[in-house]
Amino acid sequence: MSQSPAYFASHGEQVKIVRLTDRQKELDKLPAPETRRWVMRRKAQVVAAVRSGILTFEEACQRYSLSEEEFKSWMVLLDRHGLRGLRATRVQEYRPAEDRAR
Repeated sequence: MSQSPAYFASHGEQVKIVRLTDRQKELDKLPAPETRRWVMRRKAQVVAAVRSGILTFEEACQRYSLSEEEFKSWMVLLDRHGLRGLRATRVQEYRPAEDRAR
């Protein structure tokens, strides 16, 4: 059986061994919560994390300061158009015609 690697954390003069959980390791692979520049790869990573259960929908919205509508649009665009649907520079090409008329 494999154990998670041990890391050392110091607090004052004490040193503690800290084991990262699998969930924490997966969270560390995601974009930083302070992310402001959302390229298509980062959007896809967050959508995949929600779909795989690493984050809940609500946690993702809160962690990245996203509206529910914005995050849902990422999921829809990814499903309909693949990774290219998440490109911010071509967003008009991937929106339904009735949404573009507004």
